[in-house]
Amino acid sequence: MKLFYQTPAARWTEALPLGNGRLGAMVFGGIETERLQLNEDSLWSGEPKDGTNPGALKVIPEIRRLINEGLYVEADELSKEAMGPYTQSYMPLGDLGLHFYHGNLADDYTRELDLETAATIVRYRIGDVIYKRTSFISNPDQTLIIRLESSTPGMLNFTAKLWSPLQHHTDWKTDRILMKGNAPVHVDPNYYRTSTPIVYGEDVGIHFDGRLGIKLEDGSLSTDHDGMHVKSATNVTLVFSAATSFNGFDRNPVTDGVDPEAIAEKFLTAALEKSYSHLYDSHLKDYLHLYQRVSLDLGESNTDADKPTDIRISQYGSKDKKLVELLFQFGRYLLISSSRSGTQAANLQGIWNKDVRPPWSSNYTLNINAEMNYWLAETCNLSECHEPLLTFTRNLSQTGADTARINYGARGWVAHHNSDIWCQSTPVGDFGEGDPSWASWFMAAPWLCQHLWEHYAFGRDIAYLREKAYPVMKEAALFCLDWLQEEPDGSLATSPSTSPEHKFITEEGSMAAVSKGATMDHALIYELFTNCIEAAGVLETDDALQKELAHARARLTPYKIGKHGQLQEWLHDFDDQDIYHRHVSHLYGVYPGCQLTPDSELEMFKAAQRSLERRSDIGTGWSLAWKLSLWARFGDGNRAHGLIDNVLNLVREDKAGVTGGGVYPNLFGAHPPFQIDGNFGFTAGVAEMLMQSHTGSIHLLPALPDTWESGSVKGLRARGGFEVDMAWSNGVLIKAIITSLNGGVCRVKAALPIEVETDNLSISFQDAGNGVIIFDTLPGMTYTIKQA
Repeated sequence: MKLFYQTPAARWTEALPLGNGRLGAMVFGGIETERLQLNEDSLWSGEPKDGTNPGALKVIPEIRRLINEGLYVEADELSKEAMGPYTQSYMPLGDLGLHFYHGNLADDYTRELDLETAATIVRYRIGDVIYKRTSFISNPDQTLIIRLESSTPGMLNFTAKLWSPLQHHTDWKTDRILMKGNAPVHVDPNYYRTSTPIVYGEDVGIHFDGRLGIKLEDGSLSTDHDGMHVKSATNVTLVFSAATSFNGFDRNPVTDGVDPEAIAEKFLTAALEKSYSHLYDSHLKDYLHLYQRVSLDLGESNTDADKPTDIRISQYGSKDKKLVELLFQFGRYLLISSSRSGTQAANLQGIWNKDVRPPWSSNYTLNINAEMNYWLAETCNLSECHEPLLTFTRNLSQTGADTARINYGARGWVAHHNSDIWCQSTPVGDFGEGDPSWASWFMAAPWLCQHLWEHYAFGRDIAYLREKAYPVMKEAALFCLDWLQEEPDGSLATSPSTSPEHKFITEEGSMAAVSKGATMDHALIYELFTNCIEAAGVLETDDALQKELAHARARLTPYKIGKHGQLQEWLHDFDDQDIYHRHVSHLYGVYPGCQLTPDSELEMFKAAQRSLERRSDIGTGWSLAWKLSLWARFGDGNRAHGLIDNVLNLVREDKAGVTGGGVYPNLFGAHPPFQIDGNFGFTAGVAEMLMQSHTGSIHLLPALPDTWESGSVKGLRARGGFEVDMAWSNGVLIKAIITSLNGGVCRVKAALPIEVETDNLSISFQDAGNGVIIFDTLPGMTYTIKQA
């Protein structure tokens, strides 16, 4: 469980990520000059603003008229008048640089990221002296810790500096380096070219404070405007802390902000009072509490696991089973490192970003990417790490209520394809400069509400459902009720509507994006209404609304099969702009949704599979991950394994750019460029191959590929409040151990006849057919499933 290399990182996508949910660092592992690129998850451009567009209320009826008349190109153009401002961007904090006075020539160099300790280690030898640097970011102590050691006393000589690409100034004290600055009040997206893409102002925007402290065991220290200078030391501990003035999505970070200097100094002072061993031990205990919940063993691999990670990717790909295990756990590591209780939700790059104008603003892209970040949270036993997205959704519902009312004259709340730390809920596009294929999408609220429901479905916390989830879900459903339009045949369809970022070919041969009744819209609304009805039933409330939702759900225009035998992406059987398009939005009902299954909608399920076949197995990093989960839901383990091989395509950056989707040398997902959703989606997809629970049964080994002949997995979570361990041999289940966290009925499905026992005693169960058994469970009890 180590990412391992024999040369320092030459590029950012070769550096190794550390994080505690709030602070992030990319460790390059240089010999003469070490660079740690730093982030703080609340450091964004901008401040709260009103992005609503009252003019949208006037043009929406006209857009609907154009759609009904088949004037789709004209509807596209008019949709621009309903747009709002672009979101703000996630900012880099700066760099911590260490310059060592021993030159750049070394032997026996290695650097690694150990997933079992959440720490990087850099080692090398110069002459007879061995140098070692250990770095980690502590969640309990909210600081970055760097431990520097030399095997020979007095051989550490270096200078430490802080720098930021943002407007800043530095200062120093006897044992401190201080860096203070502020983020821009506005940053344009990297794809939007203007004369003033970055705007700073006086006393506006988020302010930040970063500070570096030191603990010397010997040697000498001096500090001046050039940095912190250490001479003739043997062991040194550096401690970095940072904070911003951000105090909430709806509060001005200057007039209503917190004091970043006081917060950063508090964390730094507290950490410096503790020994290095205490800091490390508390960090490790906190991290392992989450990380050790899940283990995966895919059996023996006839590959050399001692080779550097990038070499293993390029030489072996998916044939290296231990590399697949590593990438699976790397996704869990990244979620633990970028999303903890009380932090911001993980964005397009998690918490790691070096650019002031990052790709796609490193924001929250809500038409797939932000949600994919959290697909693994429940199944891979990191439920606590889901909390930042759930909190973000509740906050977004507040701004989204204003947008629904002002832009559309509707109840409830709405959000579109982009958002940011300020919870922008309006469509982006700078009031007419955007493309409707991505800006004119109105269904972020139903998709985010799926996460609210899934958190309940896995944990069965009724208080959470009542107080936090259902009220937000209900308001999203009210917007959908108002948004749906009645068709001449009495059915209901969304209008306007787009299938995210994909266009169709009109009868006249033109490209257009805006129509009505896109398949994904109705899949999302169907699921939202279904979940709201069940939630209201559990809570014994809103009887009239339950009936209204059920009636509207029954009137949704149904799935349709097109001329190629595919599941139609749009209400009409349009031809695709690109049959290999990266988005597979119309297959939402298969995954991550659960409406389309072999048992419930076999004909449409097969049509969906035909659609996926037409899309092919090529794609960007996150697209490959989505297709991996889809093939797992289709029960085709070998096809899913082929997607794993595609994911394990080594992508290197050079002066000419990048080539293909896959992973970078540091295992970051390559869209390209870097997007972290591919990492999270991969981990979720592997879990989906091994266990599924979306149909109401715990399906064991639903999509096991032939190459994973024997293995085991421990700690996966299933809906209903169950944890699952299992082992298999020769492609056949040996046994599974299911722990019931809440009690209640458990349904288990396997390919072979199975039975259940507890404490080596057989218990009664019902054989429901189709490989399913049903039995009652008690809270905290474990049950063994084995072949009958």
